[in-house]
Amino acid sequence: MARRSVHILRQLGSCSRLSEPTRYITYMPRPGDGSPRAVTLIPGDGIGPLVTGAVEQVMEAMHAPVYFERFEVRGDMKEVPAEVIESIKKNKVCLKGGLATPMGGGVSSLNMQLRRKLDLYASLVNCFNLPGLPTRHNNVDIVVIRENTEGEYSGLEHEVVPGVVESLKVITKFCSERIARYAFEYAYLNNRKKVTAVHKANIMKLADGLFLESCREVATKYPGIDYNEIIVDNCCMQLVSKPEQFDVMVTPNLYGNLVANTAAGIAGGTGVMPGGNVGAEHAVFEQGASAGNVGNEKILEKKKANPVALLLSSAMMLRHLQFPSFADRLETAVKQVILQGEFRTKDLGGKSTTQEVVDAVIAALE
Repeated sequence: MARRSVHILRQLGSCSRLSEPTRYITYMPRPGDGSPRAVTLIPGDGIGPLVTGAVEQVMEAMHAPVYFERFEVRGDMKEVPAEVIESIKKNKVCLKGGLATPMGGGVSSLNMQLRRKLDLYASLVNCFNLPGLPTRHNNVDIVVIRENTEGEYSGLEHEVVPGVVESLKVITKFCSERIARYAFEYAYLNNRKKVTAVHKANIMKLADGLFLESCREVATKYPGIDYNEIIVDNCCMQLVSKPEQFDVMVTPNLYGNLVANTAAGIAGGTGVMPGGNVGAEHAVFEQGASAGNVGNEKILEKKKANPVALLLSSAMMLRHLQFPSFADRLETAVKQVILQGEFRTKDLGGKSTTQEVVDAVIAALE
């Protein structure tokens, strides 16, 4: 069973403070009287409204102390509307369905825009075996923590001459130290035993070398946590052959996307893996792996999208908001439905609709 725990960290001060013994970590603020929290809701494209609607139904059924401020955002928009950004800045938390990113054509990804504008520097995806869901490997419980703001996703591309395009990979010490510290602090707070840095420093000696150097420096501050390193191509081979050896993995941007999706496929599929994007002040929760997945017309027409990943992501959100008892109830209900096996969508080997899964989860809450 996956460890229950997503402690969203708030970093106060710069990475230059790593040498100090004090932990500059606190939790997200919330009203001391337990008042309901406002959450920005972006249903998104394709199956997004279907699965976010599932979350709304379950939250209402369990009387969770949250309410949603809904905004219609489409992946083909040129930019995220200003009122959406303001809402997230005000509420500090957002729940989001998939936003489609057009291929080519110079259209900027709204997913990346959100991460940059809100400085959501850490992507966290928890890939774990769900009891009752058969997979090739057992005892998989991997947390992939990925740097979210630079690397190959910096978006710095230009055509040098016709037929020649240059794309820049940007790695900075500040961002590398920041994500390394997040990974080690997450491991420390969640009783994780090991952090593995994924890299390609044998080829990209300066860029990935800087990332590794930063991870090594941070590792010295956490002597109780084992630290090791693995080249990304060997990492992929080890993931598909012996995934149980990994615990927390910290990666640059592109590698983390590949590693998280691979780990998700091994542990049961992207439809059941929760995740979130976290910054010092804000957090956006969404499907963990393949977060840009908006399904296809057939799934949408039959209303058979899998809501499990977003339901588990919303449990992460509840824990982030310091409502742990509600998060536990929701996780337990979802896992009970998966274990019983009667209500599953097609990607999990069943024939159920989204609503049938939702109804089963609500029944399991009672």
